[in-house]
Amino acid sequence: MERDLEMSLVWDQRLTPATECPTQARLPEESSLNVVVIFTSTEATIAALKRAGTMAENLGANVTLVVPQVVPYPLPLTSPPILLDFQERRFCEIASKSPIALRVRLYLCRDELETLKSVLTPHSLIVMGGRRRFWPTRESRLARKLQAGHEVIFTEVG
Repeated sequence: MERDLEMSLVWDQRLTPATECPTQARLPEESSLNVVVIFTSTEATIAALKRAGTMAENLGANVTLVVPQVVPYPLPLTSPPILLDFQERRFCEIASKSPIALRVRLYLCRDELETLKSVLTPHSLIVMGGRRRFWPTRESRLARKLQAGHEVIFTEVG
């Protein structure tokens, strides 16, 4: 018996680079090309957003930050261990360090990889940040798994 994918989009917001998160801001027009940045850690995601921003400017693309927030099984899917208000402030801060406007999509889920597979369009252009180590890290394993069906660019952070 196959279980249904447990996932819920809880926050979908367009943010612009600024010193604080604006409520109404002029954003560039929507493009059909999208560069997806997958949240790994704050430092790594900021590095990935800078790289994705450069790519998006050159390609005339939009940038979407996808955040799969894993909720452990003892908790209901609607009760994440990290408060949504905290997450919202965190992504406003990250957006202020991004070179371009971006869309943030936060998904509450049970399985990070399955959620990403279901929300990403086939052959997506993905930028991920993380540390390169001699041994495989969580980020590098995720990037390798997503390479089946997507173009993944891994950005190293120091």
